[in-house]
Amino acid sequence: MMAYKLLDAAEDRWRKVNSPELVIHVRAGIEFKDGNLVERNTDESRDAA
Repeated sequence: MMAYKLLDAAEDRWRKVNSPELVIHVRAGIEFKDGNLVERNTDESRDAA
């Protein structure tokens, strides 16, 4: 009963996913900044030097 009450209370603070098609990208580790996809440099070794 206690677990049910905790989940019931937490459910009020959950929100709906606005763009379910982007969840795949987020789970894959693709970066977003301000809601926009961040393009990665193909030559990251030059940036590190």
